[in-house]
Amino acid sequence: MGRILAIDYGRKRSGIAVTDNLKLIANGLCTVKSAELIAFLEDYLKKEKVDTVVIGYPKTLQNTASESLRYINPFIKQLTKKFPDLHIVQYDERFTSKMAFQTMIDSGIGKMKRQNKALVDKISATIILQSYMENLRNKIL
Repeated sequence: MGRILAIDYGRKRSGIAVTDNLKLIANGLCTVKSAELIAFLEDYLKKEKVDTVVIGYPKTLQNTASESLRYINPFIKQLTKKFPDLHIVQYDERFTSKMAFQTMIDSGIGKMKRQNKALVDKISATIILQSYMENLRNKIL
């Protein structure tokens, strides 16, 4: 059984989160420069079994495509071409950056560390992954 990997894709950098082997717990993994993301995934997928890649797919409050999709869609095409056997899911990521920032505040992370955008991206990926997993569980129950 493989893991689920989530990506909070950004123009400059992308947050990565991954489940444990049993797909029970979502953990922030790292932040990668978006230009190096395919190479990172090639290396990671050689070492770890991944069943599904969940990509944060931002929409507006009116449930229409956000402007960010013009950067995300080409990445998804590239990912699909590079890894044709990989199950890729686009998952609504509205408000994850705000939720990540609030999580940092609630966790007592200091003001200086909260300005670390890479940390926000990693936490956002974790929130996307956790939300996706909860959605799967709710469909099963």
